[in-house]
Amino acid sequence: MTTHAPTHTSTPTLALTPARTPADWSGRTVLVTGAEGFIGSTLVDLLVARGAKVRAFVHYKPYAEKGHLARYLADPGGPVDMWAGDVRDAGRVSDAVAGCDTVFHLAALIGIPYSYASPGAYVQTNVTGTENMAEACRRHGVRRLVHTSTSEVYGTALTAPISEGHPLQPQSPYSASKIGADMMALSFHHAFELPVTVVRPFNTYGPRQSARAVIPTILAQLHAGAREVRLGSLTPTRDFTYVTDTAAGFLAVAECDRALGEVVNLGSGEEISIGDLARALITASGRDAEVVVDPARLRPAGSEVQRLLSDNTRARDWAGWKPEVSLQEGLTRTSEWIAAHLHLFAPDRYQV
Repeated sequence: MTTHAPTHTSTPTLALTPARTPADWSGRTVLVTGAEGFIGSTLVDLLVARGAKVRAFVHYKPYAEKGHLARYLADPGGPVDMWAGDVRDAGRVSDAVAGCDTVFHLAALIGIPYSYASPGAYVQTNVTGTENMAEACRRHGVRRLVHTSTSEVYGTALTAPISEGHPLQPQSPYSASKIGADMMALSFHHAFELPVTVVRPFNTYGPRQSARAVIPTILAQLHAGAREVRLGSLTPTRDFTYVTDTAAGFLAVAECDRALGEVVNLGSGEEISIGDLARALITASGRDAEVVVDPARLRPAGSEVQRLLSDNTRARDWAGWKPEVSLQEGLTRTSEWIAAHLHLFAPDRYQV
């Protein structure tokens, strides 16, 4: 595995590796939107481990899929209370927020390729949904709203590492909708003194991630026996953070008053090209394969983000956070999880 820039100092229940002595969340009622998702479900696990009572806001599914929080359903009086709803529904959002100390807003329509086909849906869920959440938090006087952004809002790095002051570049409808959502959240701080912080994770990876992301895409192909790993462009670089580190960052920022009204990056401060990442994953999986470019997976030339590398100074200095899981260890853990859950993936089909 070769990095392309120097390091900048700056499932079953997952193993949790907080970066510092954890705060006590006992007795707090906490709302997590997007709670069934990859990062959301990991955050729920961490909050439960720290004593919180979690209100898990999940998207209503008439076909009763249980998802990553299924084990909590067996204990209706337990630490997780499931709330089905949609962030586009202001009334349901308000009901969910009422009585909560802290709100972690992760619910969003994700996936860059689909945003080319249905940009309006991204605006409705990501921008309007965030406005509904901010207004509900204002109405009910929550202690802190932590709104989730994405490093995709920076576009291709103009300077690296990327600080929170880097220009925002909407290179896809998805990233444009997240820029709009971030600005909506911050506007409630400036206009109404809402205690909000925007966390901007770089590329989070680990167990439970969907096949739309590059690491599970590669590992699913490998564990299905592929001798060729089919990818889009191999030259873009990304900054990867293991999912439990990202979840610990959310909690650290939620306790950081210096971060009120601010944006905080959560990233490792290291980058690796997609081609080198694929080769590292081949090694982690113990398989034998070669990497080939699949034209169907290439993004429009003006939309592909070529370089993402975080400056995590604010997270480190303000919130005392740093990633604890190395890329090598994280890739190994993720490979083992995907090998054990290969039935959840369709490695022969490109997921958009």
